[in-house]
Amino acid sequence: MASNRLRRIAKELADIQSDVDSKILAEAADGGSDLSHLHASFPGPPDTPYEGGTYVVDIKIPQEYPFRPPQMFFKTKLWHPNVSSQTGAICLDTLGTAWSPVLTIKSALLSLQSLLSTPEPKDPQDAEVASMLMKNPEQFQRVAREWAIKHANAPKSTNWENTIAQQPTKSKPKSQKTLSREEELRQQAARYQGYNKDLIDRFVNMGFDIDRVVEAFNYVNIDRNNGEDYELEEAYMGDITARLLGEP
Repeated sequence: MASNRLRRIAKELADIQSDVDSKILAEAADGGSDLSHLHASFPGPPDTPYEGGTYVVDIKIPQEYPFRPPQMFFKTKLWHPNVSSQTGAICLDTLGTAWSPVLTIKSALLSLQSLLSTPEPKDPQDAEVASMLMKNPEQFQRVAREWAIKHANAPKSTNWENTIAQQPTKSKPKSQKTLSREEELRQQAARYQGYNKDLIDRFVNMGFDIDRVVEAFNYVNIDRNNGEDYELEEAYMGDITARLLGEP
């Protein structure tokens, strides 16, 4: 069974290599012979804020492949509602309930590339990005493009960058002073309002703003536990998440 799995993976990688038109690349992550851990890349689709960037994906192939989907996450940071801006985790049916043994690593990567063209903010992996896309699409496009340039080596000379450059941006008042590092740390500690940083950051890593998470903790009346970390009960997790998502 294992040899059949490895033969299939090798065949799929050979197919990817022979398809020069797709510009998708995939190989063993360590550059050797371990076909259970791959690194792949594809170009950002044209006419999107991701155009011109190169997006690297980490792929782990389960023992049950192809009857279970490959586990994929973005190594390249990107601003997209269906990808965690913190961890690169992906929300895509093809990699979950919609997976079929007839699908391949290549088809999954093409689905990811397509996802960059057709974000689904109502089924988000990153709530902050999804909220920005729905409430302020122009700002979303600006930030997504900035991240493409910074993290995916996208050029600044595309039509997207020219469009962004023409949009007005807010500048800081000249009188605003740069905060010292100590003052920044004090302000950051104050934002957690006595809650353990790791406890709050579990929700921050889902894409929510620190202040919103702390407000939700206060609203649900979560125990500060003297600033110590602890595991929240499932019911409290649900109440906090509902508050963050604006559910009644």
